[in-house]
Amino acid sequence: MNHQLLKKLLHDLQTDKIGVPAAMERLRTLPYEDLGFASVDHHRSIRQGFPEVIFCEGKTRAQTVAIARGLLKKGGPLLATRVEPDVARALARLDRRAVYHELARAVVIQRRRPELKGDILVLTAGTADIPVAEEARVTAETMGSRVETLYDVGVAGLHRVLGRHNRLLQARVLVVVAGMDGVLPSVVGGLVDRPVVAVPTSRGYGSSFGGLAALLTMLNSCASGVGVMNIDNGFGAGCLAHRINLLGEKSGKE
Repeated sequence: MNHQLLKKLLHDLQTDKIGVPAAMERLRTLPYEDLGFASVDHHRSIRQGFPEVIFCEGKTRAQTVAIARGLLKKGGPLLATRVEPDVARALARLDRRAVYHELARAVVIQRRRPELKGDILVLTAGTADIPVAEEARVTAETMGSRVETLYDVGVAGLHRVLGRHNRLLQARVLVVVAGMDGVLPSVVGGLVDRPVVAVPTSRGYGSSFGGLAALLTMLNSCASGVGVMNIDNGFGAGCLAHRINLLGEKSGKE
């Protein structure tokens, strides 16, 4: 249930297109729907501006499909993350508009594409970091932000990012994804006056400790205005960047 559907329901009730019993039936699962193994949060779109997102890792295919079916009944859109190919195929059978973003491991089902707003720039230090960056991009775009990407511009060839300095300055918010030494967010943070969302990835050799080295580097950044997500958390980065981006839209209208 989103704002638009709730407004239509209240309007239909006010104009006697539906009666109180029918309205009550539609509202019955407004807060959440109990599936036994999951409590599907149908109220989240009203509270946070976007429906509950399905984190598929650790769920069975049947569980994921049941949750997705419940969310789609309320009008969508649907975003599922960490989706394996067999689960993606099962979700596609629910709705022919399903799109599987293979690199991001995400499935998106939208009845209508949102009007994209603002300007988010997603950067990676290396090509191996792209899957996490793509999860951030798909998340922010599905939620309604305009996103561009700039990949493989890490500090091993610093001229690659310095040569795009003007583009960095144009973005409203930047998502910087890096594994290995995790230095790129500090470099970018020192070049711009915009919020930087840093995402450490688990890419690297043994002493990177599965992304812990990059995480600690980012947490200890000497650049100001850098916020750090958890390791490989592209979804969280995309969601946060989208919310920051929308704040810019609101302030521009004031």
